[in-house]
Parts: sequence; structure tokens; C-alpha cells
Amino acid sequence: MASIAVVRRTFAVLEAVAAHGSASATQIADRLEIPLPTIYRLLHELVETGYLVHLREERSFELGPKCFDLGLSFRQRVVAPTAIREATDQLHRSLGTAAYFAVYRGEDIVLTYLSDCEQHPRLRPLRFGFHEAAHATAFGKILLAGMPSEQRLAYLEARGTPRLTAATMTDRGAIVAHLDEVASRGIAWEHEEFLAGQTCAAVPVRNSTGLEVASMAMSMPSARAAGRHRQIESALRELAGRCSRYLRMS
Repeated sequence: MASIAVVRRTFAVLEAVAAHGSASATQIADRLEIPLPTIYRLLHELVETGYLVHLREERSFELGPKCFDLGLSFRQRVVAPTAIREATDQLHRSLGTAAYFAVYRGEDIVLTYLSDCEQHPRLRPLRFGFHEAAHATAFGKILLAGMPSEQRLAYLEARGTPRLTAATMTDRGAIVAHLDEVASRGIAWEHEEFLAGQTCAAVPVRNSTGLEVASMAMSMPSARAAGRHRQIESALRELAGRCSRYLRMS
């Protein structure tokens, strides 16, 4: 059985290729700071197993069919149920904002549904399966706030708290204090911490035991959010409550 270090290195190679659409062995080695001979060995194994395709003329590598099979399998396992999607769509329509639904998946906080349109587009880094930057997103903050303190600290330590905008909180102590406040209020606001010029908010969704297992969120330009906090919070709580009732009955 492959060691955890080998598995992590393998996934890092796949992520490096996916980030650019295609990449050469040298580019991957430089990006990951892994010796080139090791990269060549990993690339050969990934091509042999169908996770990568070698484009010989371009001297680069792209994701192979096995990766797309895995992506489909992942989507089928975590896609939000119809009732959840309908509630998220209603949030999108009623507020005139992009709307999101995120869940705990293993040790990650993962977006499993997004509702937007041409007039009210999603934040472009966000997509199905997005699981980064929980410290700087409203849907990430509300779920971090619901974690036991040790689990929360371990999560932040493992994933880091990179600065994404001038407003992003990066100091662990300040983040923990902020998350404690979020937990007491039951709503997370994020003002231009993930993307400049954008405001987001999220509330928890609970299962039959009362545990926070998901979050419902919205995003809109900060100028449009001004003066609408009460309306946004009311809509979020109403539709998240509907999702919680669905989970209790499931």
C-alpha cells in the first residue's frame, strides 16, 4: 500500500497539471519543488494508470480519463438533494444574488451546489467541489465556527490562512476570536476578504441531532449589499431552516 506521503505527492502532481490545463515535467518539478527524477517516475505511473495523458509533441501532460471518471463519481456522491437545490435556487431568486450550499466532506468544507445567473454571477473562483480558503469565505467561516476548538485549530494549521485580499484575516488568534463571535451570532459575514468588492454571508444547516453539517450562503457586490443585511439574514435563516428540516426527515 502506498504511503501517505506518496499519495499526497501524487495528488499534488495531478493538481499542478489541472491548475494549468497542461504542464511539462520541468514545470511540475519547479512548482512542487520535487526532484525531476521523482517527478518523471510519478508521471510515468500516472500515465500508465490513465490518470494523465502524455502529449509527446508538446512535451507536456494533461489529465487523463481516470480523473474525469473520479470527478463524475465524486459529483454523484456529494451532489445536493433536490430539496436542497430548490432552496438554494429560491435564495438566489429572492435576493437577486448568487447562492451556495456547502457541506463537511471528510476533513474538508466542500461546495456541492451553486445557483447563479448572468445578472447575478457566482464568484468566479467558486465551483462545484471548491474546498479552499475556508478562513476567508462566509460558508467556510460558519462551519469552522461550529467545530470543536481543537478540530478548528487543526484545520487552520493544516490548510493555512493565506492572504487573498487586503481585508483577509491571517492571524490565527484573530481568526479564532472572530469565529467565536460568528458562533455566538449564528451567522458569518465576509466583507471583501475573499474577493475585493464582494460581500458574502452564510448560516448553518443542522442535522437531526442539531450538529452543523452544512451551510447556506450568498454573495453580491458590496455596494448592493449595503443596507440589506437584515433582509439577507432573514432569507438565509428561512431557507437554511428549510434545509435543516429536510435533513431531519431524511
